[in-house]
Amino acid sequence: MTELKDLHFFATPEHNCSYIQGYKAKTLFVDPHSSISVNAFSQLSNLGFRRSGKHIYRPHCDNCQACISVRVPVNLFKPNKTQRRIFNKNKDLVVKRTTPHYTDEYFQLYSDYISQRHADGDMHPPNKEQFINFLIEGDQPCDFLEFYLDEKLIAVAVTDQLVQGLSATYTFYDPDPAFNQRSLGTYAILWQIEECRRLNLEYLYMGYWVQSCRKMKYKIAYRPLEFLIDGQWILIR
Repeated sequence: MTELKDLHFFATPEHNCSYIQGYKAKTLFVDPHSSISVNAFSQLSNLGFRRSGKHIYRPHCDNCQACISVRVPVNLFKPNKTQRRIFNKNKDLVVKRTTPHYTDEYFQLYSDYISQRHADGDMHPPNKEQFINFLIEGDQPCDFLEFYLDEKLIAVAVTDQLVQGLSATYTFYDPDPAFNQRSLGTYAILWQIEECRRLNLEYLYMGYWVQSCRKMKYKIAYRPLEFLIDGQWILIR
């Protein structure tokens, strides 16, 4: 296994930013041919890296620091009134854990979610190859957390396992308005925070927060929250 000190990194050319319209972005990637240990991946997560399929990356823009890595220190986290209500509303759901794999049921749920909730994003239109490359491929320990209402699968949270915590890689769920009051995306995060506590892990990593990006606003509702600023994790209450 390649350890952190042995890793090679590659920067992409500038491309259109996915988060801020009109901006250009660059991305720093770990060599995708490296076999990276869980310990090395955990250290990379502490440095602001994320995983997308086989690729471990972080923003590497020349003149912009808008993308800020955030994580929840789970032992300090205090759910607010709305979060407590959402957690209680979903107590009837059953959560099952499985390894990442492809099924038509998963893909249909993912496709419906992308098409109805993110039709304006760069992941639309969804396709099977995209789904597999994004959520199934990769060498790191990862779980699909399946959320069932009775026998119906209504959400899947894709969660990487780290030495010091869990990393909430992605969540997709049934966009049917009948489930709107359940706030399934919020519940998936709250469930993963509680899972960290059950496993005696310190953090839930939530990816990047960009102040001007409306779709990322939800992340700052989990308080206190730690922001990675100039290489240091800063606690924001």
